[in-house]
Amino acid sequence: MLSTTFKSSLLKSSLNFNQLISKRFLSVHEYRSAALLRKYGVPTPVGDAAFTPEEAFEIASKIKSDGIVIKAQSLTGGRGKGYLTSGLKSGVHIVESPTQIKDLASQMLGFKIVTKQTGEAGRLVSAVYVVEKASAAKEAYLSIILDRANQAPLIVASAQGGMDIEGVAAKDPSAIKTFLIDLKKGVDNNLALKIASVLGFDKQALPEAAKTIQNLYNCFISTDSTQIEINPLSETPDHKVLAMDAKLAFDNSAEFRQKDIFSWRDFTQEDPDEVEASKFGLNFIKLNGNIGCLVNGAGLAMATMDIIKLYGGDPANFLDVGGGATPETIEKAFSLILSEKSVKAIFVNIFGGIVRCDYVAEGLIAATKNLGVKVPIIVRLQGTNLQKAKDLIDSSGLKIYSFDGLDEAAKNAVKLAL
Repeated sequence: MLSTTFKSSLLKSSLNFNQLISKRFLSVHEYRSAALLRKYGVPTPVGDAAFTPEEAFEIASKIKSDGIVIKAQSLTGGRGKGYLTSGLKSGVHIVESPTQIKDLASQMLGFKIVTKQTGEAGRLVSAVYVVEKASAAKEAYLSIILDRANQAPLIVASAQGGMDIEGVAAKDPSAIKTFLIDLKKGVDNNLALKIASVLGFDKQALPEAAKTIQNLYNCFISTDSTQIEINPLSETPDHKVLAMDAKLAFDNSAEFRQKDIFSWRDFTQEDPDEVEASKFGLNFIKLNGNIGCLVNGAGLAMATMDIIKLYGGDPANFLDVGGGATPETIEKAFSLILSEKSVKAIFVNIFGGIVRCDYVAEGLIAATKNLGVKVPIIVRLQGTNLQKAKDLIDSSGLKIYSFDGLDEAAKNAVKLAL
């Protein structure tokens, strides 16, 4: 068992960290997640995805239950409490008639849903998920994530499901139980039953719940998942187990192994500039400040953003050019940063190891000239061919300010952005 402190911190993280880490992995829609889970023997409510109101009606007409659920498909949490830009309240509705489903689908598809996570910008609804209404006698929470400190999968379980798990953790940390999984042993029958018991299921449902947990773990390992979250994992009145809602994410570095899953990537759910950046091997994530950041390496990016904040500034983005930066990719990086009108200065912080400092300097000079950059550029370079890079910058005659120290560079970036 991990400590309560770890469990609490596990479920809380800074906004910036959440923004950054989420972009490193592929997230898929709920209907995709449900289809994949069924492939691994995890039961889910009967239903399918629709991309037109007519398709939604057809699916609903085939469902034999006392109610039908329609869910807006958009990669954001809190859809039930959100609203659609069509004027429809809530992205999740339970109705009795297939005709009602058709009308609701027409108010969801092609519109944006606004939730706590999206902010006022909202996010496009690219599909609707039409499923049977399944009754739940018990709702629990179960997720499988990676515990990087221990380099092993971690199962997080709570008998309090169907609600905001972060809220549960804040009010009652003891309600969250964690199980570190031995990669060699996996989830055996005894461990699966122990976890199922923690979920608070009836004795009659425990065998099926344990088997479901094992199947979820097999799916996690086989598909290179970074997260499987089921909230709620429910027990029906007749003691069956159903994954009522699912959120799955997958390791980007495993794309070559998981081609089918990665073909599900929905580009409508991503920022167009961030998609464009990925084509050039750049990791670009928009934030809310006015100082553009161009660095090489995620660790250096985080440190750069931290020191900007330390001196009273606010980063406008996270842009990692990686180890293969060239004058061409530097120029592309600049164009992405400058696409944000709020940017008042650009802070370039590069450690020249694999990347040569003179290549970076050439890219900075070319970008400044070709893009007609008007905002000040603050540069801190260290590493290979540093002096050559300095000479190039000094002789360029451009508004590029070079500093040796990180603190000095950060202070001036904040000052010049005012």
